[in-house]
Amino acid sequence: MDFTFTEEQQAAREIARTVFSDVAPDSVPSPQHPPVPGGPVAEDFDRPLWQRLATTGVLGLPVPESYGGAGLDALTLCLALREAGGGPARVPLLETGAAALTLATYADERLGAALLPRIADGTLAVTAAAHGSTGHEAPERAVEARRSGDSWVLDGIQTAVPWAPVCDLVAVPAHTPGDGPVLAFVAPSGPGVTLAEQVSTNGERYAALRLGSAAVPAGDVLDHPEAAGLLQRLLATGTCALALGLGTRVLEMTSRYVSEREQFGHPLATFQAVAVQAADRYVDLRAMEATLWQAAWRLAPADIAVAKIWASEGVRRVAQTAQHLHGGAGADTDYALHRYHAWAKQLELAVGPPSAYEEALGDLLAAQLG
Repeated sequence: MDFTFTEEQQAAREIARTVFSDVAPDSVPSPQHPPVPGGPVAEDFDRPLWQRLATTGVLGLPVPESYGGAGLDALTLCLALREAGGGPARVPLLETGAAALTLATYADERLGAALLPRIADGTLAVTAAAHGSTGHEAPERAVEARRSGDSWVLDGIQTAVPWAPVCDLVAVPAHTPGDGPVLAFVAPSGPGVTLAEQVSTNGERYAALRLGSAAVPAGDVLDHPEAAGLLQRLLATGTCALALGLGTRVLEMTSRYVSEREQFGHPLATFQAVAVQAADRYVDLRAMEATLWQAAWRLAPADIAVAKIWASEGVRRVAQTAQHLHGGAGADTDYALHRYHAWAKQLELAVGPPSAYEEALGDLLAAQLG
């Protein structure tokens, strides 16, 4: 089998690389809140960058051609997200892209026509609730949805929703009284919806989304039993792509630093202990990459679990080694590495603990073996 990326996928990657190459890791628009360890809090995502992503077609990559997009797949979205992670970019590309692919797969003509063209042209930003009420449960278990006439009524809490105060819609997984999953597209300013401000480790605006008898038109809810699950798998795989992009950029920074910094008249890179640590992190990145593409290609639970194990452990080790090899420079707030370290920690937390996925992987393998 030929696993080479197609010409369309490679072209999409190059376009994304060009757009994100100008992104600075410390570009935070209009900080208004007190500083956090990762820097000041961003009041909004990077709107100028968002418009560049629209005009260059990056936002339209997962949107079907019939709605003004390129009609490409999860692999292509992950290629773009890898470039975004190297910025790192303050835009909800992961959540909007995952929502677009889910809508392209399960939305009817009316909902698709209402949302997908606006995603492609950059006039609609969608975020997603992926952490439940505590961060330790299936997100659909945190919200109950019941049908009432021409609407669905939602009750529950979803925590740590990225950019919820400034996005146009939130994709909210929920469960029905019969335990069937649904996926509702909820306006953050809609009736029965309140937001409690939160701040992420890397200084982005998050929110706890509280739903108190929030009525959502039935046409804005995907009741296909696989829709919520597909969204979660896409978000998980995309987060691994962001981690790979960030880890790659951090190792590049570290390689340059130890090649230029001298001690005892020799570059640090010539010392065996330094070279071995950098080589170990390179191996981590190659494992992250191999497991990511396997997960993005198959979107199967076992493959995603393996990718998340490597992404969580790998991005943490790469960032820690970079700090160690940079010495005091790594803690200098005038140098970008401290920003990448905060982003790496945020991605590690978003992916989740490797032990949980090792346990899930064991359960999956045990079930297959009977």
